[in-house]
Amino acid sequence: MRPGFEEIVKHFRFDGDFIEASPYGFGHINDTYAGHFRRANGVIHRYVLQRINHDVFQNPEKLMQNVERVTSHLRKKIIAAGGDPDRETLNLIPTVDGKTFYRTQDGSYWRAYVFIEGAQTYEAVENLDHVYNASKAFGKFQKLVSDFPPGQLYETIPNFHHTTKRFEAFIEAVERDVKNRAQSVRAEVEFVEKRADDTSVLLDLLDQGKLPERVAHNDTKFNNVMIDSETGEGICVVDLDTVMPGLSLYDFGDSVRSGTNPAAEDERNLSKVCIDLEIFDCFAHGYLDAARDFSTPTEVDYLAFSARLMTFECGIRFLTDHLNGDTYFKIHRENHNLDRCRTQFKMVEDMEERFDQMERIVEKYR
Repeated sequence: MRPGFEEIVKHFRFDGDFIEASPYGFGHINDTYAGHFRRANGVIHRYVLQRINHDVFQNPEKLMQNVERVTSHLRKKIIAAGGDPDRETLNLIPTVDGKTFYRTQDGSYWRAYVFIEGAQTYEAVENLDHVYNASKAFGKFQKLVSDFPPGQLYETIPNFHHTTKRFEAFIEAVERDVKNRAQSVRAEVEFVEKRADDTSVLLDLLDQGKLPERVAHNDTKFNNVMIDSETGEGICVVDLDTVMPGLSLYDFGDSVRSGTNPAAEDERNLSKVCIDLEIFDCFAHGYLDAARDFSTPTEVDYLAFSARLMTFECGIRFLTDHLNGDTYFKIHRENHNLDRCRTQFKMVEDMEERFDQMERIVEKYR
């Protein structure tokens, strides 16, 4: 039996008396709660409490070492720039014994953050200003960690965006064909095989020293930026569990992949699926307004390609899981991962057709 909140909160240095905790946010990996506390003066305020999913993140202690190192670095840079470190980065609440997490007797890992008031995350884009400001926040995050040594971080999910290894896992899934599904998805398999050379492009540039290894967020969905309720600005990048060594292009590419398709990720009517170039324009504009002065020319050269590659990689992952019997991504209907794969591949096709326009947009803001 898991301990209750009354027991868990005793182990953190919270200000005030605990009142209650309730589920908070849209996350699918960790269990997140807003904890309400009453200070001595009677004012009620909140903290974020999270139980880390140690099935997905199998070394929570190393993960928390990453979070502590990155947030400490961000805090120093924000203070030096005259910003507000209590709102512009996550701030961990230490345990009573000075750690960044509390491990219960049943083996669960808990952590706590300061609750950022007057801001929220959004599941859906409400206006183009939000897109610009969210992308700018991701660019600013990249800028702030651009001088942090990537080698000081632990790989929380090894080879997460290693596209060549994703391709190799796909080929293995086709050959094993454990659910006898390969023949029914020949068109999708051929789609991947035809574009196999794309999978190594960025990794080859990294190996050749033409792209710098950087600290990457690796999960740059729109709902991982807190938007200020008054100004509409993207003030804080959240969900730092996948922050680890990588490429800045992974972050830009994945934000475009997840944010520019007006249809659902599992849309069956593929005629609805496309890249919205007006939204892409806002992504490129916002990101480069924050990242322009530290990005290398080669990084800017490959921004449009990174969007195509991250979309292709995601489609490969969905197709691989479909072939393997849906063991990684949760499904809610038959062939759900195949539907998701087809949506990504339709996006790839649309990006290929409009690639020159995408590159012209990037050049406009270079």
